[in-house]
Amino acid sequence: MASNHVVAQAPDSPSTGLPWLRNAAFDGLFLYGIFFMAVATGLVVMVEPRLFYPILAIDLWLLGYHHVIATYTRLFFDKESYREHRLLIVALFPAVVAITGLIAWKVGLWAIVTIYFYWQWWHYTRQSWGVSRVYRAKDRGAAYDDGWLDQAIFYALPVLGILHRSNQKQPNFIGLEVAYVPVADIVVQVAAAAAAVLVAIWIWRRIQAAREGRLALLHTAYMVIHFSIFWIGYVAIDDISVGWLVVNMWHNAQYILFVWMFNNRRFNKGVDPASPLLSYISQNGRLWMYLASCLAITAVIYWGLIRSIDWLFFAGLSATIVIFQIINFHHYVVDSLIWKVRKAPLQKTLGLSS
Repeated sequence: MASNHVVAQAPDSPSTGLPWLRNAAFDGLFLYGIFFMAVATGLVVMVEPRLFYPILAIDLWLLGYHHVIATYTRLFFDKESYREHRLLIVALFPAVVAITGLIAWKVGLWAIVTIYFYWQWWHYTRQSWGVSRVYRAKDRGAAYDDGWLDQAIFYALPVLGILHRSNQKQPNFIGLEVAYVPVADIVVQVAAAAAAVLVAIWIWRRIQAAREGRLALLHTAYMVIHFSIFWIGYVAIDDISVGWLVVNMWHNAQYILFVWMFNNRRFNKGVDPASPLLSYISQNGRLWMYLASCLAITAVIYWGLIRSIDWLFFAGLSATIVIFQIINFHHYVVDSLIWKVRKAPLQKTLGLSS
């Protein structure tokens, strides 16, 4: 995204030491804090299953809906963003409304839930891929795997996870009917063996890189978390809904922090008159203000507008789920378009080399 308020480093990001996304405190929270929060939540629900829906409600209101709103800070919080992404609002959103509504009407709610189940897995995986690329680009001098091997290693555990869940065929996902792509036992077994080999190769290559003095510490740490979260959420935890909750919380919190960091870097010269609100709440020390603003918007849109529409024009939980998924699906498409790390403007804002 083009901006006159961009430099290679955020004001409080040290130029020495490890190649942080922002600084040690932020990256510590980004890498480890949200990971342990998500895993701890999963453990709590496994010990006391009755807490699943209360925790799910907290996750949705404080992280889930909030993280979707964070996307829209990239679309229409200022005139420049709106001009750049106008078609994603005025053209794409009505198309998503029409297609999602038609599927729900002609096929049924189960089809929407099934699309969500597979699409959210891909969305979570692709976001993690993007974050891994940012950490990788921050340390160009380190030794990395390249080409197909790099991608095979990264996608090994997410692919194993979705194949495993499809093979399990648990009848309900978050209490809703869902259909699965047929996956035979042998397919899961082959995927598990391939994942084990690829992760072993990755570990060996990291050991070699360390011996050469070219180990990318932060990228390596992120990859360990990436492997762990997909294995825990899609394989280790038997219950599909609890496993999803773990990955969902991790994904949501990661996205919220990343978007704020992006906006903070974009407006690191101070409040921009062209984007007064977004630039003000994106300044150093105002993360709480950014979160509060997004939560306020979340309350208006999700609790006020959507509930009102549901009450006026539809009936029951089914319509609410469809409306929520319309916003989710639009968010998925938008994210796939606006967060291309290979784009020069995005690299510039994030302080990455080409």
